[in-house]
Amino acid sequence: MSNAVIETILSRSAAKYYDPAATLSDDQIRDLVRIGTSAPTSFHLQNWRFIAVRTPEAKARLRPIAWDQPAITDAAVTFIVIGRLADASTIPDRLAPVVEAGIMPARFVPEWEMPARGLYDDQPQRQRDEAVRTATFGTAAMIYTARSLGWGSTPMIGFDAEAVHREFDLADDEIPVMLLTVGPERIGNWPQKPRMPVADVLDFV
Repeated sequence: MSNAVIETILSRSAAKYYDPAATLSDDQIRDLVRIGTSAPTSFHLQNWRFIAVRTPEAKARLRPIAWDQPAITDAAVTFIVIGRLADASTIPDRLAPVVEAGIMPARFVPEWEMPARGLYDDQPQRQRDEAVRTATFGTAAMIYTARSLGWGSTPMIGFDAEAVHREFDLADDEIPVMLLTVGPERIGNWPQKPRMPVADVLDFV
C-alpha cells in the first residue's frame, strides 16, 4: 500500500527545530485552516476555532504560558486550537449552507437536530468530549497538510490552559485543546520514531 497521501502520513515527524527567520503568509495560514476544517465533525457542528499566533508580540505573550518552549517563538505560526462545547442548537445554522447547496433537503434538519439534542443537551462531559474530538480531527488534517507542503509541525499540550484562556480572551464555552506549531524546519529534527507492532494493537473479532 503506497501513494502520495500514505507517504506523507508515514514520513511525518514532530518538529522541534524551526527556522526562526521563516514566515508563512496570511493566505498560507488561511489555506491550512480551510483544509483542516474539512475534517469530520459530529452532526456537522464544526465546533472549532483557531487563533494563529504569528506576530512577535503575540508569540511573546504565549511562550511564557507554554512552558517557555522555544518552538513557540521559532515556528512561523503557532495555532491555539480551540474546541467549542457541543451545542445542538447551532445545527440549523450549520446545515443551512448544506441545504442551500442542494446536498440535504430542508426537512432533514430537524432529524439531525433532535438526536443531537438528546446526545448533548445537559450532558457537559459529552459536550466537552466532542469539543476535544473535533479540535483533534482538525489538527490532524492540518498536520498532514503541513507535511505535504514541506513544513514541520508539532501538536503540543505543554501549556497552562487557564492562562491561555485568559490571555487570549476565549469564551466560556471554548477549550484550548492543544497548540500546533507549523513552519519551515531547520536541521536537527528526528525522523518518525518506530511505532508498536500492529499485532500489539490490533485484534480481529
